[in-house]
Amino acid sequence: MPKTTLKTVLLMATPDPELIVSMGAKLCYSRADIEQLQKTAKSGEFIDRLTQMGHLSPIEHASFSFGVEGVSRALLAQITRHRIASFSVQSQRYVNQSEKKEGFSYIIPPSIEALGEDAVARFEKQMETMQEWYEQWVLALGANGEKSNEDARFVLPNACETKMIITMNARELLHFFELRCCNRAQWEIRELAWQMLALVAPVAPGLFKNAGPSCVGGKCAEGRMSCGKMEEVRAKQKKLLEDVSNG
Repeated sequence: MPKTTLKTVLLMATPDPELIVSMGAKLCYSRADIEQLQKTAKSGEFIDRLTQMGHLSPIEHASFSFGVEGVSRALLAQITRHRIASFSVQSQRYVNQSEKKEGFSYIIPPSIEALGEDAVARFEKQMETMQEWYEQWVLALGANGEKSNEDARFVLPNACETKMIITMNARELLHFFELRCCNRAQWEIRELAWQMLALVAPVAPGLFKNAGPSCVGGKCAEGRMSCGKMEEVRAKQKKLLEDVSNG
């Protein structure tokens, strides 16, 4: 069974996302008709004013779809808590986890890798054992496609890989980045959040130039639970935005 790693791609985005956001915002305060708005709406400073005013509903007009693979079922349980989003997830009921010769793919936590080769080998052996359990139950349940898979999957671990397509609007993405780019977030979903930010920042730099954990634009929202690394996080966000702007 192969170890796998996180991979994120931006599949699709609203064309000219900052323009549609500006149009939506300007419409709220203008007598202009839609055709005029298309010609006169501008982004840049206008979007800055929107965020400063807290007038965020126009930002919802822009949406972004991501393809994500090499993530665990543990991450799936976390990310689906973000309910203002759409998810399409590879099913363990319809997709047999024995179809690949080497069995299901899995994610090894960095903390286990840090323990050394023996610990990794032990973890991999446990994955092999669970693969064997799964295959035994598929056979015991009649090897009858989804009817067997749906119950055999109960022995699969949280480490088992899944794949998904995620769509979020820009406002929800800003909220997602605020929570999940934070050092207090779990390592896997934190890495996913930073990868997603790196993908959307060049597409809509005005919308996402202040995106990231709460400490990027102000004080840490974690209070006493703060990681204490505010300057380090700000430098990471700044470097990410500089890197994507430089291509």
